[in-house]
Amino acid sequence: MEEMVVLVDKHDKQVGLEEKLKAHQNGGMLHRAISVFVFNSKGQLMMQRRATTKYHGGGLWSNTCCSHPFPDESPNEAAHRRLYEEMGFDCELHEVCAFVYEAKMEKGLTEKEYDHYFAGVYDNPPKINPEEVSDWKWVPINLLKNDTKRHASAYTPFFLAFFERVLKEVAAAGITKEEANV
Repeated sequence: MEEMVVLVDKHDKQVGLEEKLKAHQNGGMLHRAISVFVFNSKGQLMMQRRATTKYHGGGLWSNTCCSHPFPDESPNEAAHRRLYEEMGFDCELHEVCAFVYEAKMEKGLTEKEYDHYFAGVYDNPPKINPEEVSDWKWVPINLLKNDTKRHASAYTPFFLAFFERVLKEVAAAGITKEEANV
């Protein structure tokens, strides 16, 4: 059975369900999503390189994990589920913000998401799921900002669309040490 995503209006009210791939075709349909940013106690962000087999963004660097809540699953539950499924650990997460973004992807796909952003702190290495993630690394925020400008094609378009805004929200929430602040 195909994975379904929750279609929403601009206020995150559910308006229907759609098959995941179809929701990303033809300009995209607004749907609910989650994005997780895990930092270590030094303020470095855990980045993942998406598996090359992903339906979009394969082989590109992105934040710790991203996904879609199942129907009848809260964004918080989805964030914890996917963090464990992709990175092999769970930690305390705080929702720092939620907003709509749009990003054009390869293969004519579009991410048009009402995304809930979560942040947490964890100091151990992950146990990555190779079906989801091909590599990972801790990255100091100042280096990440510079690298995304110099090598944007190495990162998922959706990560580039939201990461600086989310970093400001994470800093305002006091989740990381000064190094991560923008």
